[in-house]
Amino acid sequence: MRRWLIRKVRRWFGLSINMLVPLLAVVIGAAMLLIDPPLLQTLRQTVFDQYQRVHPRVYQPAPVRIIDIDEESLARIGQWPWPRSRVAELVERLRQAGAAAIGFDVLFAEPDRTSPKAMLGIWNLPDTTRRSIASLPDHDHLLASAMEPGGVVLGFALERDGTRGADLPAQNYRYVMMGDSALPFAHAFASAVPSLPLLSAAAEGNGVMTFVPDNDGVVRRVPLLLRLGDALVPSLAAEVLRVGQGAQNYLVRTSETPGVGMTEVKIGQFTVPTTSAGETWVHYTRPVKERTISAWRILANEIPDAELQGNLLLVGTSAQGLMDLRFSPLGGVMPGVEAHAQMLEQVLTDSYLYRPAWANSIEALTIIIGSMTLGILGLVTGALASALLTLAVIAGIIWGGWVAFIDHRLLLDPVTPSLGIFSAFMLSSLMHHFSSERRQRFVKQAFSRYVSPNLVSYIVDHPTELELGGQRQECSFIFTDLVGFTTLMEKIDPAEAVALLNAYLDDMIAIAFQFHGTLDRIVGDAVAIMFSAPVRQPDHRQRALSCALAMQRFATKYSEDLQAKGVPFGHTRIGIHTGEVIVGNFGGSTIFDYRALGDPVNTASRLEAVNKHLGTRVCVSEATLSGCTGVVTRPVGRLVLKGKSKPLMVFQPIHEGLEIPGAPLVDPQYAAAYALLNKDPVAARAAFEQLAQERPTDPLVHLHLRRLQDNQTGDLIVMTEK
Repeated sequence: MRRWLIRKVRRWFGLSINMLVPLLAVVIGAAMLLIDPPLLQTLRQTVFDQYQRVHPRVYQPAPVRIIDIDEESLARIGQWPWPRSRVAELVERLRQAGAAAIGFDVLFAEPDRTSPKAMLGIWNLPDTTRRSIASLPDHDHLLASAMEPGGVVLGFALERDGTRGADLPAQNYRYVMMGDSALPFAHAFASAVPSLPLLSAAAEGNGVMTFVPDNDGVVRRVPLLLRLGDALVPSLAAEVLRVGQGAQNYLVRTSETPGVGMTEVKIGQFTVPTTSAGETWVHYTRPVKERTISAWRILANEIPDAELQGNLLLVGTSAQGLMDLRFSPLGGVMPGVEAHAQMLEQVLTDSYLYRPAWANSIEALTIIIGSMTLGILGLVTGALASALLTLAVIAGIIWGGWVAFIDHRLLLDPVTPSLGIFSAFMLSSLMHHFSSERRQRFVKQAFSRYVSPNLVSYIVDHPTELELGGQRQECSFIFTDLVGFTTLMEKIDPAEAVALLNAYLDDMIAIAFQFHGTLDRIVGDAVAIMFSAPVRQPDHRQRALSCALAMQRFATKYSEDLQAKGVPFGHTRIGIHTGEVIVGNFGGSTIFDYRALGDPVNTASRLEAVNKHLGTRVCVSEATLSGCTGVVTRPVGRLVLKGKSKPLMVFQPIHEGLEIPGAPLVDPQYAAAYALLNKDPVAARAAFEQLAQERPTDPLVHLHLRRLQDNQTGDLIVMTEK
């Protein structure tokens, strides 16, 4: 019950952590929506610009014209500034043609320097000439007189700093607020640069020429209202629209939702939707020649009155030298006056672009639903399915934004929801990846309990190798066996015996893994270790012998420690051999068994078993020893193992901790006696008799002595038992 409860708690905790991923994605998306960093603004604005470039507003004839002080007008009439008398002439000509309103996107902030009276302070003239010039009309007065009949709107500029003061130009309008005050939401400026008081008083309207471009300098919106100090002031386009209709009021509506700001401004018969700051999005057309009339043609009386009658006329400049150029969403630059004109065109043709107040709510809802859905799916589905679904959702959002623009002229942001949903996909994919890695590590660790870790790693790194079949390869093998374990099981509690065996096998296998051996199998208390497979090891002979000696040292100490406690734990026998085998996966389509097949495997097993007859604990073949250094050995003899016909030269390793009782580590006496076996059996017998007296417990000495006593000469030993 306790384990079941722990598993349930762990599973619930894991699910809870995973569920935080889509919630975190929602938080990230909401933060992007609320903070709206400059980079995100730029991406969104770029998308809106692409909408317009692909699908600009189709030009519809509207009573709006630009009277352009272009390069040709400057060439024909003279460089700017023109005398105000010439500007007055332009005003009178436009009024005579029946213009509904004339708006100047030109600032008349200083007196006319070309006026005769201004020239009196410059030239030293005779008194009679000065009196004659003084009697001439002043150019600024001429322009004021031309404007007094009405219909003229002058532009003025706003500045962020307060060095020029915040005095308002003459006002011929009033604001009617529908809802809370719009003042806190309008773009705020500290000072104004107005036209001359004489001129602004004579004008029927005064409007702000200043734009508030985005951080990349592009004019995407034209303000209708701005804030100067503690007062609202209209833009040039708004004043031209008001004066052209003969209206007196601006009806400003703010949202009922606190903090949203302005929603629309009613000017005469037109209700213009706005942003919260009182701006109108402009849906630009490509440049069309019908919109613009060169100023010199007006002064040359080349334009029929019918083309000007009832029109809203904006006087501005496209000349590059006059520096009134702005960046357009369509790419490139445009005269500043064109932004005013295009805004008026879309008001008159009811072809607005909308960025509705509910757009943020729709985008936030898309982020929440999309992030939660894709976040959860990303945790439970595969990477490919999750990625395809995410791409499909993002494509749907982009398509929805495009359809909203094409069919309804709505500006809905596809960037922020797409980034939010992509964040959900990335976070869930990372969590899924981490969970998969954690599961893989668990499976790998669990699998390594049953299969050699280096084999598991090899399969993970080389999945294509996981197929039936094998290849020829030279490998080294260790076979171990524990003596007397069955008898031990009969003498002590079986559970205790199994615990002792498990501890013994655990350390034996750990030693094998330290030398990067592959666990071939465990059979009861016996262990088989393979080297140079699956990963090839050029030094596999040395690894095998070093590993076998380390295992024997551990097994000897483990047995001695237990025997000192009264537990009759037996000693370990080890056989080591090297040869060419077939290594690979064997079995069938249902299950694989990775192992080596060949005579060297059986030989290593026989060498382990032959220790029982020789009295030794470790036997290594010459095939293995030929690739080893730094190991002291004694020759056992040329053994013909049971079932074999060819002899195998076998040695007994002697190492620190594995010394033969009564024998030195380096044993020249034994080597000399062994050399006599094939040369002089009589002398060999005498030598081994002497060694037997000195070393009553040396197994090889007594082995060869018994053979000599039985008249078996030479070092060839034929084994009749396994």
